[in-house]
Amino acid sequence: METFKAGCAAGFSGDRIDGVEPVVKTLIETGGHALIFETLAERTLALAQLARDRDPESGYEPLLDDMLRPCLADCLRHGIRIVSNFGQANPPAAARRIRKLAGELGLCEPRIAVLGGDRLDRPGQLEHLRSALPGDFDPGRIVSINAYQGATEIAEALAAGADIVVAGRVADPSLVVGPALAHFGWAADDWRALASATMAGHLLECGTQVTGGYFAVPGLKDVPDMHCLGFPLAEIGSNGDIVISKARGTGGRVDERTVKEQLLYEVHDPAAYLTPDVTADIGHVRVARLAEDRVLVNGIRGHARPDMLKVNVFLRGGWLAEAEISYAGLQAEARARLAADIVRRRLGDALRPRVDLIGAVSILADDAGSMLGARRPGAGRDVRLRMAATHTERHVAERLLREMNALYTCGPAGGGGVRTSIKPRLNSVSTFIPRDLAPASWSFLA
Repeated sequence: METFKAGCAAGFSGDRIDGVEPVVKTLIETGGHALIFETLAERTLALAQLARDRDPESGYEPLLDDMLRPCLADCLRHGIRIVSNFGQANPPAAARRIRKLAGELGLCEPRIAVLGGDRLDRPGQLEHLRSALPGDFDPGRIVSINAYQGATEIAEALAAGADIVVAGRVADPSLVVGPALAHFGWAADDWRALASATMAGHLLECGTQVTGGYFAVPGLKDVPDMHCLGFPLAEIGSNGDIVISKARGTGGRVDERTVKEQLLYEVHDPAAYLTPDVTADIGHVRVARLAEDRVLVNGIRGHARPDMLKVNVFLRGGWLAEAEISYAGLQAEARARLAADIVRRRLGDALRPRVDLIGAVSILADDAGSMLGARRPGAGRDVRLRMAATHTERHVAERLLREMNALYTCGPAGGGGVRTSIKPRLNSVSTFIPRDLAPASWSFLA
């Protein structure tokens, strides 16, 4: 049975970079075909666009050099294609930087393909979005508008001889679907095959989540050698079977449970996982251990892809002010609650801050404070009060910071370790756009 093999060396922007070499080494030893870097969360793209606004040659993955320097020569030498969304808001600039890096390393110039079409800024696109978005939508606050593109253009670029494909906003699984599509030459409507490749991409896209990282709970779900977690690999068979493993000689684990958790991660309807390439159906999926750190996944079905593409719109959302102060010892939680009440009363209606008592009620709290009010005050002896508020005007948001800082001497007793910050806030709204209004494209770097 013919097999396509891919490895993943990043699950988000800022991920560890020391896992790149073990993945590439394993791909070389096993005759692998593609290496993906997934670096593009939703907010990451908006931040990248802001960076590009400040500097036209910026706006791509800040760790691009660190990711590629250890592996570029080996990938080019062994025919391992590199496919990534590390182009973020500026794929052409990322491609130019890769070409320059290859020169610095004394390598032959690679053939680099650049994907486009995800950024929506044409009149027809904006007209459709105005009708699809809420009535109070303010175009003047737009930071970025991007559609989730799919695998077709990745496959076309690879089939045309690209060594590296640099994308912006493509669906995360498409980073694997594209190379698999080019390798097998599947028909565009081979939904079963595309669905299998999509779920393989989904299992790889978050990096070490599937090799035990996000899985680990001491005493309940133990994972060995988490300080050196291995990044994952996928083998996709021509029959649709998937085998998930990890880089050789690394920590972590791949078993039925790690795979099942990642398989269901961010999947709202297992029978209809929507992507630009296919509607994947894992309602009848089977997961079975083959050997240590090797898990078989099969039984995936596929249906026609959606007619619409998902679109993320990011908007300037004013200012986010955050401040923290600690209380320890006798009546620590009571003092923290009193401090929060003081600040809220002094702010009045100008700001309605969220209150968290870190160490008592925080992660499971809520902006309205109903959980905080419902929870009976406890006897915690080490509590950190966090308050946060947003406002369109910076000077109004800064009032929270001044009031929290004043708690040092204005009481209650014994507060310390105040930290404050204020930063621009990004808001987001999602919608859909017809495919024909947002055509994808690709071209070789000139």
